[in-house]
Amino acid sequence: MAKSKKKSKAKARPKSKAKSTKPKAKGPSLLFAIAQTTLPIVGSDQVFPVRRIYCIGRNYAAHAREMGSDPTREPPFFFQKPTDAVQVVYPGPAVDHPYPPLTSNYHYEVELVAVLKSGGKNIPAAKALDCVYGYAVGLDMTRRDLQIGMREQKKPWSLGKGFDHGAPVGPILPAARIGHPSKGAISLEVNGVERQKSDLSNMTWSVAEQIEKLSEAFELKAGDIIMTGTPENVGPVVPGDVIVCKIAGLPDLSIRVVKR
Repeated sequence: MAKSKKKSKAKARPKSKAKSTKPKAKGPSLLFAIAQTTLPIVGSDQVFPVRRIYCIGRNYAAHAREMGSDPTREPPFFFQKPTDAVQVVYPGPAVDHPYPPLTSNYHYEVELVAVLKSGGKNIPAAKALDCVYGYAVGLDMTRRDLQIGMREQKKPWSLGKGFDHGAPVGPILPAARIGHPSKGAISLEVNGVERQKSDLSNMTWSVAEQIEKLSEAFELKAGDIIMTGTPENVGPVVPGDVIVCKIAGLPDLSIRVVKR
């Protein structure tokens, strides 16, 4: 009988895979980190991240008149402050607030601040308050001499409004706890003397109407805050003055103006 041929038991060598020399693609990295501006929330360890600051001008009739405007004819208008202009002011003893450079006529303006948890475009007033997370007391501090000078030259107000620490704001009280205030006392004292006193019901444009108008011009988003206007009797402060701001149902805000 013919001998059977032996089958080779040698295993085929696996083909070697060529190593890629192409570096793995990486996404862009930040050149440096920038701190997130946040506001505290009453009764919570969470904080509210601030995206943009919108401000309405002359939203109380008496203030519009003292600024030389006719509130019966003027539609709402808005301006912005930089996000990092926020100075967080906790309830309690007055917090130091630096008197800014380039001015000799530094004014207070107490305001209700509305903070948004959502947004959109062309939001109708009837649905606008669904976007509001809560409310706080704020100050729209103003270098009035610079603002007026720019206005007379028909230039933007940025120097008068958009500076460091120009937006002191207290802790946020969620609307789930207090609702949406449409009335209630709003006031400001300087060194214990009342300077501003009015009621939220005296706003020319309500919070809902402001959101409606803003959303026609901008896409509003979560994190936006709206400073809703100040009553009449704005005026100057100097280093050493203590300002106390009050709005019914919200934590007070108190600052002491100090030299840099």
